[in-house]
Amino acid sequence: MSNKHVTMYQYPQCGTCRSALKWLKDSGYEVDAIHIFDNPPSVEQLQEMIPLSGLDIRKWFNVSGEVYKEMNLKDKLPGMSRDEMIELLASKGRLIKRPVVTDGVTVTVGFKPESYAEVWGKAR
Repeated sequence: MSNKHVTMYQYPQCGTCRSALKWLKDSGYEVDAIHIFDNPPSVEQLQEMIPLSGLDIRKWFNVSGEVYKEMNLKDKLPGMSRDEMIELLASKGRLIKRPVVTDGVTVTVGFKPESYAEVWGKAR
Protein backbone atom coordinates (compact mmCIF):
# COMPACT_ATOMS: atom_id res chain seq x y z
CA MET A 1 0.00 0.00 0.00
CA SER A 2 1.49 3.32 -1.01
CA ASN A 3 1.59 6.27 1.30
CA LYS A 4 -0.64 9.22 0.71
CA HIS A 5 1.24 12.17 -0.73
CA VAL A 6 0.77 15.84 0.17
CA THR A 7 2.49 19.08 -0.73
CA MET A 8 3.33 21.36 2.16
CA TYR A 9 4.26 25.02 1.77
CA GLN A 10 6.31 25.74 4.86
CA TYR A 11 9.19 27.62 6.40
CA PRO A 12 11.80 25.20 7.81
CA GLN A 13 12.61 27.42 10.82
CA CYS A 14 8.93 27.68 11.81
CA GLY A 15 8.11 25.55 14.85
CA THR A 16 4.48 25.16 13.80
CA CYS A 17 5.60 23.92 10.36
CA ARG A 18 7.99 21.42 11.94
CA SER A 19 5.20 20.11 14.19
CA ALA A 20 2.85 19.76 11.22
CA LEU A 21 5.52 18.01 9.15
CA LYS A 22 6.21 15.55 11.97
CA TRP A 23 2.47 14.92 12.43
CA LEU A 24 2.01 14.17 8.72
CA LYS A 25 5.07 11.90 8.52
CA ASP A 26 4.06 10.08 11.71
CA SER A 27 0.64 9.55 10.11
CA GLY A 28 2.18 7.85 7.09
CA TYR A 29 2.30 10.71 4.61
CA GLU A 30 4.97 11.40 2.06
CA VAL A 31 5.47 15.14 2.21
CA ASP A 32 6.80 17.28 -0.60
CA ALA A 33 7.98 20.28 1.44
CA ILE A 34 8.26 23.58 -0.42
CA HIS A 35 9.95 26.63 1.10
CA ILE A 36 7.09 29.15 1.18
CA PHE A 37 9.37 32.24 1.22
CA ASP A 38 11.48 31.12 -1.76
CA ASN A 39 8.65 29.47 -3.72
CA PRO A 40 5.26 30.80 -2.65
CA PRO A 41 2.24 29.34 -4.42
CA SER A 42 1.46 31.14 -7.69
CA VAL A 43 -1.66 33.21 -8.35
CA GLU A 44 -3.10 30.24 -10.27
CA GLN A 45 -2.32 27.80 -7.43
CA LEU A 46 -3.87 30.14 -4.88
CA GLN A 47 -6.99 30.62 -7.02
CA GLU A 48 -7.36 26.85 -6.95
CA MET A 49 -6.38 26.23 -3.31
CA ILE A 50 -8.26 29.00 -1.51
CA PRO A 51 -11.75 27.66 -2.42
CA LEU A 52 -10.62 24.10 -1.56
CA SER A 53 -9.62 25.28 1.92
CA GLY A 54 -13.17 26.44 2.64
CA LEU A 55 -11.65 29.51 4.31
CA ASP A 56 -12.24 33.17 3.68
CA ILE A 57 -9.23 34.54 1.81
CA ARG A 58 -8.40 36.82 4.75
CA LYS A 59 -7.72 33.69 6.84
CA TRP A 60 -4.80 32.96 4.51
CA PHE A 61 -2.88 36.00 5.76
CA ASN A 62 -0.26 35.59 8.46
CA VAL A 63 -1.64 38.39 10.61
CA SER A 64 1.04 37.99 13.26
CA GLY A 65 3.89 38.34 10.75
CA GLU A 66 6.18 41.35 10.44
CA VAL A 67 5.45 41.89 6.74
CA TYR A 68 1.69 42.03 7.40
CA LYS A 69 2.25 44.68 10.06
CA GLU A 70 4.84 46.64 8.05
CA MET A 71 2.49 46.81 5.08
CA ASN A 72 -0.36 47.96 7.33
CA LEU A 73 -2.60 45.28 5.81
CA LYS A 74 -5.06 45.29 8.69
CA ASP A 75 -6.29 48.61 7.34
CA LYS A 76 -5.70 47.91 3.64
CA LEU A 77 -7.24 44.45 3.18
CA PRO A 78 -10.88 45.52 3.58
CA GLY A 79 -10.54 47.80 0.55
CA MET A 80 -8.76 45.26 -1.64
CA SER A 81 -10.36 43.00 -4.22
CA ARG A 82 -9.99 39.22 -4.02
CA ASP A 83 -7.63 39.29 -7.04
CA GLU A 84 -5.44 41.95 -5.40
CA MET A 85 -5.26 39.85 -2.22
CA ILE A 86 -4.30 36.74 -4.20
CA GLU A 87 -1.59 38.66 -6.07
CA LEU A 88 -0.25 39.98 -2.79
CA LEU A 89 -0.12 36.50 -1.24
CA ALA A 90 1.59 35.06 -4.33
CA SER A 91 4.17 37.85 -4.35
CA LYS A 92 5.20 37.52 -0.70
CA GLY A 93 5.33 34.05 0.84
CA ARG A 94 5.85 35.61 4.26
CA LEU A 95 2.29 36.92 4.13
CA ILE A 96 0.79 33.43 3.91
CA LYS A 97 -0.28 31.74 7.11
CA ARG A 98 1.66 28.53 7.30
CA PRO A 99 1.89 25.70 6.79
CA VAL A 100 -0.36 25.21 3.77
CA VAL A 101 -0.95 21.51 3.04
CA THR A 102 -2.72 20.15 -0.02
CA ASP A 103 -3.30 16.84 -1.74
CA GLY A 104 -4.99 18.54 -4.69
CA VAL A 105 -8.48 18.04 -3.27
CA THR A 106 -8.20 19.23 0.31
CA VAL A 107 -6.27 22.23 1.62
CA THR A 108 -5.48 23.20 5.21
CA VAL A 109 -3.86 26.40 6.44
CA GLY A 110 -2.05 26.54 9.77
CA PHE A 111 -1.64 23.60 12.13
CA LYS A 112 -3.80 22.33 14.96
CA PRO A 113 -3.40 18.62 15.79
CA GLU A 114 -7.15 18.19 16.27
CA SER A 115 -8.04 19.65 12.88
CA TYR A 116 -5.26 17.62 11.20
CA ALA A 117 -6.65 14.47 12.81
CA GLU A 118 -10.06 15.38 11.40
CA VAL A 119 -8.87 16.31 7.89
CA TRP A 120 -5.69 14.31 7.31
CA GLY A 121 -6.24 11.46 9.74
CA LYS A 122 -8.56 9.73 7.28
CA ALA A 123 -5.82 9.15 4.76
CA ARG A 124 -4.41 5.88 5.99
